[in-house]
Amino acid sequence: MPVRLDKFLCKSTAYTRNEAIAIIQQGRVWVNEVCISAESTQVHENNCITLDDVRLVMRPSRYLMLNKPQGYACSNVDGDYPSIMGLLDFERIDDLHIAGRLDVDTTGLVLITDDGRWSFNIIRPDMLCHKVYRVGLRDDPTSPEAKISFDELVAKFKTGIQLQGEVGLTQPAKLELVVEGERSEGIHGEESRQANCEVLLTITEGKYHQVKRMFAAVGNRVVSLHRHSIGKIELDVEEGGYRYLSEEEVASV
Repeated sequence: MPVRLDKFLCKSTAYTRNEAIAIIQQGRVWVNEVCISAESTQVHENNCITLDDVRLVMRPSRYLMLNKPQGYACSNVDGDYPSIMGLLDFERIDDLHIAGRLDVDTTGLVLITDDGRWSFNIIRPDMLCHKVYRVGLRDDPTSPEAKISFDELVAKFKTGIQLQGEVGLTQPAKLELVVEGERSEGIHGEESRQANCEVLLTITEGKYHQVKRMFAAVGNRVVSLHRHSIGKIELDVEEGGYRYLSEEEVASV
């Protein structure tokens, strides 16, 4: 797959992006024996790319899963909340980005990579990459007092929900009840203990605060939220932990 020349330089050397751009503009990089001074030039891995007459070879892309705790931000730097990147313990973290962010108060699966095309396929709605969330709700939709029965709620989510400020309905979503014996009591802290019901929600989009807004649109409130899987990749590391994905997992999305 083609990549920008400055990105190729970053992934084949220890230079930062700004340093790579400066080097390219100085005329020190050649592609197939042609001097290239535009950093946005698209190149392929099988091109002969040299820097000061030394051929460059791009490092393999990295793909990780991380189990995000509450109170961490899906950002590359610390801000009002610490960045999840601070949980990673290896070199060249600055090369990585997050493929599908979670809110500060949401826990669970986050995918991290330096492969932009791979992450783009995850977040594109038309790729139909399924994301499964475990949702703790304030109001139990199975209760006799519920304004909308659970079966009606399942049908609404399957048809699509009208979110405030959005044109058109959400894409069809799957809603399942978590039975009492499988409840995740306590794993999301104090807010989880306020949940009167837990459901599994499967969506293919990633609109701003989508899960919370979907339930707000039907008169309920999300009190805990945990992402369990993305596509065929299921979370299997402890909170705050991470691991590299297998080749099969990478290929699955």
